[in-house]
Amino acid sequence: MRVAIGGATGLLGSALTRRLTRGGHDVVRLVRGTPQTPDDRRWDPDAGRISSPGLDDVDAVINLAGTPIAGGRWTKERKAAIRRSRVTSTLTIVTSLSPDGRCQRLLNGSAVGYYGDTGSEVVDELSANGRGFLASVVRDWEAAASHSPVPTALLRTGQVLARDGGYLGAIWPQFAAGLGGRVGDGRQFLSWISITDHVRAMEFLLTNDVTGPVNLVGPRAVSNAEFTRTFADYLHRPAVVPTPLAPLNVIFGRELVRELLLGGQRVAPARLAEAGFEFRHKTLAEALSSLG
Repeated sequence: MRVAIGGATGLLGSALTRRLTRGGHDVVRLVRGTPQTPDDRRWDPDAGRISSPGLDDVDAVINLAGTPIAGGRWTKERKAAIRRSRVTSTLTIVTSLSPDGRCQRLLNGSAVGYYGDTGSEVVDELSANGRGFLASVVRDWEAAASHSPVPTALLRTGQVLARDGGYLGAIWPQFAAGLGGRVGDGRQFLSWISITDHVRAMEFLLTNDVTGPVNLVGPRAVSNAEFTRTFADYLHRPAVVPTPLAPLNVIFGRELVRELLLGGQRVAPARLAEAGFEFRHKTLAEALSSLG
């Protein structure tokens, strides 16, 4: 299979490229800068352009592009960039596809932020759109993908666990120094997935007929308090003192802290289970152990 990937240089895109290439697939990397290899193809989502031959020579597209959610304080400008980067990249892809073309499969990025803060309630793909900035971003993101003329799955991704980036990459130094601790009361839920299982799930969905939202999360979400204990045990470090919120509010702003750190989603991977996907890492401890 020949697959185009938007966001191919990011954490997930890089891991996916390696897996697909090892599996014998051809990968076309959509890049914003000057192509460095024959497998690179320039695109400009802000202008809605993909260099010739566009997507006419691929069998599927996986779009993972988007400005990092937690890359800085949520200023007005950054919030606009977070939303715009997801919507424009998606529209650039869907308008480059044809119902009669070679490409007949799109996997488009999304996020469990769609559900807002769910408290202790378990939600699945049938649950309603929540409230808050992230929930509104994901709603617009998925609305852009709804224009796709080919069968499309929406990858509602939780926190991806990887050693060299993502959620763990941001907190690893703090926990390794023995300074990790629960955030707030620790009751907010974290829906996680190992990077291995996330990439395996994307490969699985490439040749599956599932369309619409698909929760890419592990089988069992954990509370922030449980995550803190488990990650600290994995690193053989203490995690006794709660994380102070005042400095975080100053650095990142109250809105980001409220939505990303004090809120959470308890999400079930219902559609993956129905489709027969088998997780390699079913518990948080297994996912952390797989990191070495």
